[in-house]
Amino acid sequence: MDILNHSWDSMRIKHLFEERVEKNSDSKNDYLSIVKDVGVIPYSEKGNVGNKTSNNPEKYKRVYPDDLVINPMNVTIGSVGISNHSGCLSNVYMVLKPKIEFYPQYYGYLFQIKSFQKSLRKISYGIMEIRESINKIEFFRLELPYPPLHEQQQIVSFLDTKISLIDSLIEKTQRKMELLKEKRTSLINEVVTKGLNPNVEMKDSGVKWIGEIPRHWDKTKPKYQFDILGGGTPSKDISQYWDGDIPWVSPKDMKLKYISTTEDYTTIEGVNNSSTKLISQKSLLMVVRSGILQHTIPVSFNSVPVTINQDLKSFEERGQMSCFYFYYLIKGHEKNLLIEWSKEGTTVESIEMDFMMNSELPLPSILEQQQIVEYLDEQSKLIDKTIFIEEKRIELIKEYSQSLISEVVTGKRKVV
Repeated sequence: MDILNHSWDSMRIKHLFEERVEKNSDSKNDYLSIVKDVGVIPYSEKGNVGNKTSNNPEKYKRVYPDDLVINPMNVTIGSVGISNHSGCLSNVYMVLKPKIEFYPQYYGYLFQIKSFQKSLRKISYGIMEIRESINKIEFFRLELPYPPLHEQQQIVSFLDTKISLIDSLIEKTQRKMELLKEKRTSLINEVVTKGLNPNVEMKDSGVKWIGEIPRHWDKTKPKYQFDILGGGTPSKDISQYWDGDIPWVSPKDMKLKYISTTEDYTTIEGVNNSSTKLISQKSLLMVVRSGILQHTIPVSFNSVPVTINQDLKSFEERGQMSCFYFYYLIKGHEKNLLIEWSKEGTTVESIEMDFMMNSELPLPSILEQQQIVEYLDEQSKLIDKTIFIEEKRIELIKEYSQSLISEVVTGKRKVV
């Protein structure tokens, strides 16, 4: 690694660290994990509970505060960090303990530099970028800066203060984005069931999650409003069925409101020789089977003709309800509909089509649906623009953070 302060020494990693080989012997030790760009944290902080080591504690490595923990297969994408915790973790990790006197967090910051992480690919081997494993022998030969101890201390103190402020700013910006998303959902929730006129006379819809609706609105069921088509998968063993020019939509493609490209494409031979069907443009596509249904109902429109796999359904209008109004109805009431459309007492990983087809939904007039859709399109666009600006702001803040860390730990920028 280049040292920009020529008064500093450099040392090979093998002179700074040595591998810790101590096995865990106590089932009460906290199980640790390493999270990209976060560092070493207790397993429970990842949203998990319990102690993974209770049955076979000897399968894990011991870790102590100030140890450098590396996932050899993911270090080039940020799976590395100095541990602030005492505990144990999987044998797949490399645990390095300080060999001489230095400030471990200085090297914690150094290993956070993206350019340094990417440079490790030169000594990494594997068939996939995210599964390249660093060569230990070559890794320990690498030279790293070794500033005087008092400068290491100054650098760590300076970066601790600056990065804390930066992280706080990022956290506030992310919270602002979450509030904007909540505002959008709340707005959609209100408008699709109450309409745009706040003075209209209301009536009880008879459906608990809907509540009151305008007196002049009707109710309906999806089975009366849409033609619903399923999908399928052409045989993966027949090459003539794939790499064609027809988009084949699966849940992994359902990330945007409008879909025109997909990860996989099929051919007309694939369509003709499988249960998948050609779906006409501007149909509403819905994921009906996937683990993601535990949290959300992915819905999109296809801006070009597509095919879909068996985990999706397509909806084409044949009644008085617009697909675009139905889209916003889903987006505004996902949590309620996930309950309404799934079997009671089961983990939501699929939508029960009979429940969905027979669920009661509000039905404004065609004109009001059009007005609601136009209003929500406009408001959503404004909110999305603000969210986009905040996302770009976070990217710039993170770029500044990276630049600051890189300049300071390499000696380009002197701190006092």
